[in-house]
Amino acid sequence: MARAWDLLLRRGPDQAQFWVIALALGIVAGGAAVAFRWVVARMQAALYGTDDINTLGSFAATLDWHWIVLIPVAGGLAVGLLLHRFQMDGRVRGVPEVIEGAALYDGRVERRRGILSTLASAITLSTGGSTGREGPVVHLAAILSSWIAVRINASGMVGRDLLGCAVAAGVAASFNAPIAGAIFALEVVLRHYAIHAFAPIAIASVAGAVTSRIAFGDVREFDLPVQSALAFYVELPAFLLLGLLCGAVAVVLMRSIFFADRVGSAVQARLALPIWARPMGAGLLLGLMALAWPEIIGVGYETTNRALSGEYGFFACVTLVAVKVAAVAVTLGGRMGGGVFSPALMVGALTGLAFGSVATALVPEMSGEGALYALAGLGAVTASVLGAPVSTTLIVFELTGDWQAAVAVLAAVSTAVAVSSRAVDHSFFLTALGKRGVRLAAGPQAWLLGTLRAEEVMRGPDHPRAADAEIAERLVTEGTYLPRDATLEEAMPVFEATGAAFLPVVRFPPGDSPPEIVGAVFQTDALRALNAALVAQAREEHS
Repeated sequence: MARAWDLLLRRGPDQAQFWVIALALGIVAGGAAVAFRWVVARMQAALYGTDDINTLGSFAATLDWHWIVLIPVAGGLAVGLLLHRFQMDGRVRGVPEVIEGAALYDGRVERRRGILSTLASAITLSTGGSTGREGPVVHLAAILSSWIAVRINASGMVGRDLLGCAVAAGVAASFNAPIAGAIFALEVVLRHYAIHAFAPIAIASVAGAVTSRIAFGDVREFDLPVQSALAFYVELPAFLLLGLLCGAVAVVLMRSIFFADRVGSAVQARLALPIWARPMGAGLLLGLMALAWPEIIGVGYETTNRALSGEYGFFACVTLVAVKVAAVAVTLGGRMGGGVFSPALMVGALTGLAFGSVATALVPEMSGEGALYALAGLGAVTASVLGAPVSTTLIVFELTGDWQAAVAVLAAVSTAVAVSSRAVDHSFFLTALGKRGVRLAAGPQAWLLGTLRAEEVMRGPDHPRAADAEIAERLVTEGTYLPRDATLEEAMPVFEATGAAFLPVVRFPPGDSPPEIVGAVFQTDALRALNAALVAQAREEHS
């Protein structure tokens, strides 16, 4: 029995027993997604006083102006106080941290801070924050898988596959799209399509979708056009052009968020504002914007549905795209929490409809429905922001069942991703990590060194081929050494600059005592460790 359990922990995805764990995790993660959605819906209904949160944007237009302003301000204050009390860096966790956990921390994410971030995102969405609920759901699912991974002391590969199972279930439950949920976990979070991971992740994704259907029925968030009239060969070039436009719009959306975050940090530092004031200020700006454009309140599914139905004209689409981009930038730049999935859907649908209104007007005899352009725009902007061209296309196909619509979306997605990936690090998530110094977009050769600690590869004083003590002392005197907790990512530039064969590793005794040598890292050992890590990474990705 002990040997079987050990096999399960070390080679989990290859064992049939692991599929049972994947099934259970899929049900739990799907249930968490359902619960998060229910909590946000009930809080929105209570705060805004509406019985139908699916029409929150249009309902908000009927409220007195002070409620439209005060509810986001109160939400921002609540989020700010929560971060000020429990999360001193003032940053809400999300999908970037899930991807980072998969790559660097054996599939684990911060659980305590993650729970606080989930709560902050729920408050933001409930009080009109212009972000999405799918990002918090993904992070909540990752917290659940991390708890299991820690409890069973799972290996890195098993921990990552548990993470993939939970994420797949959360996404599948959010969109009632099990195929896309599974591919999203592989494409965006694990960032590989290893065969060993596919079966458990697919099982978990189906379980998440079924859990959602039990709770809400076999319903979908969007009323998408089906069996669209597409002048197939003639009209496809228009969708390629739409992709170019959507790629540019996606870049503007992403860069606006990063710009707003920089401006918010600069203002906060210059005015010495406390952590709680920043989200509250963002809530005020958001409420003032919503006075003129109540469509920006919340996840925006009502506006997305109306765009997919072709209910907006060209100028209304362009205006709402600009306002929504600004609102998302204010919300996330103000550290209020939430995700970018839903905003990308709304911006993409509006962009596509605006393009379609022009295209169908120019050549009406050769054009299909304008709503089909909205659908393609939705997929193109979303794929560019998430860095998920395959899973985004599959979501559209699952929601429509129309293969011609899926081909049109795929055409737009291909050119959109080609444009956006040259302006950012493949996606919003990887770019956000890159700005914090976590360079996952460059590939494992760029970030694996940061996972290897100098202490793990150093030769101690009693090693048969230990470093020369006299040379080590001289290097320490010159200031050429590594702290005990340093990584090989810090060591390699020092090797390059000094040409030294080894670097002493030191610890710092209490008081003013000089550093004490505890060993040395040899450049050959560091390169050997990197090579072993690259081999292990390749083995996992191709198994």
